[in-house]
Amino acid sequence: MADNDGLATVLFVTGMSGAGRTSVANVLEDDGWYVTDNVPVSVIAQVIDKVRSEGVQGQKIAMVVRAGDASFGDSIAALRDELEAAGTRTGIVFVDASDEVLVRRFEQVRRRHPLQGDGTLGEGIAAERELLADVQASASTVIDTSNLSSTRLRAIVESTFPNVGGSALSVAVQSFGFKYGLPIDCDLVVDVRFLPNPYWIPELREHNGREAPVRDYVLGQDDALDFLDRYVALVDIVARGYRREGKGYMTIGVGCTGGKHRSVAMSEELAWRLSETVGDDGEPAYRVQVTHRDLGRE
Repeated sequence: MADNDGLATVLFVTGMSGAGRTSVANVLEDDGWYVTDNVPVSVIAQVIDKVRSEGVQGQKIAMVVRAGDASFGDSIAALRDELEAAGTRTGIVFVDASDEVLVRRFEQVRRRHPLQGDGTLGEGIAAERELLADVQASASTVIDTSNLSSTRLRAIVESTFPNVGGSALSVAVQSFGFKYGLPIDCDLVVDVRFLPNPYWIPELREHNGREAPVRDYVLGQDDALDFLDRYVALVDIVARGYRREGKGYMTIGVGCTGGKHRSVAMSEELAWRLSETVGDDGEPAYRVQVTHRDLGRE
């Protein structure tokens, strides 16, 4: 479903079991959609109202729904009519794959098809395909995943449905102290212990890197700003690779000895520089958050 304004308020993600509904939902969630999975059709309208009442009115919603019985198609059609009548735009993305691929995927994970019952796997797939025939016919988008890599699937979803956060990569910058251990969740780690330590300056010791005296001292050291210039350029290179591989976030750890002076000042400046970086589309290249893991710990 694609519009001139690029918006789909409520998107139903459905299709054949094993075809990749969850994979599609994961891409949408990474791109800022509010995603719910396996909500019964009978309560979807209430869920949507609840989501909006809790402060995400402007956020796009994706609902992963599965065929349960012969009334599934009629129930989805009636729900869409109800939502559209209330001024809510809806769409359906149908995720499909060939029977041969579905059989192979189920055999690989050694799981029963949800509609298999006491029959064969092929009979379960056939029963589900029959239940979903009308829904597939009414879908705004059909994605056949039979021969798609995860990277290619992500590219198709992102080119079809709008990214709530735009094209900006989410970047978390976290300062830390090496003496407290490395963060376990960082993609990149920066060691700024090459800079003189303000701890050894009596009038700076009790201050931290968010305060002007320490910040000015750290950033005023030889090579501090040159290092930041070069590191932002390095992050740009890594970010391009992340986008090609479909990764929407990056965590950068910036460490000094105690996590109070140098790492804090450099993290704040790095985060500011990244937040000011503009992408090829003229929009901000990064959505940046900065935290200080060990500040106040000493």
